[in-house]
Amino acid sequence: MQAPKTRSLIVALGIALGSGLASAAPLNILGVDDLSCTGWGKSKENPEQRAIYVVWMRGVLTGHNYALQNQQVSSISSGTIESYVNGYCAKNPNGLISDAVFRLSDDFSGRNQPIRK
Repeated sequence: MQAPKTRSLIVALGIALGSGLASAAPLNILGVDDLSCTGWGKSKENPEQRAIYVVWMRGVLTGHNYALQNQQVSSISSGTIESYVNGYCAKNPNGLISDAVFRLSDDFSGRNQPIRK
């Protein structure tokens, strides 16, 4: 009589685990107040604000290196980061700089894989 209970428990556990995997939580981005490319563009006139953006992006890249130690972004200058994000935002004016820095990490780490959300 144990077998039907065990089978039911296994099926219930499988359903619970499967539903948890299917509905992964959205990425919670902890960043500056305005992650839009518009905000990034406006920061060009305010060197202090621009520096805050770049420092945040360097932190994202450091987080990438911590999480994927076998695919690290090597040393990268702040100018390279700015240039990359400027190019991304020129192509995606309604985009987010968080997506730009994620793509930068993909390009500069050797992953070259599209972002998966």
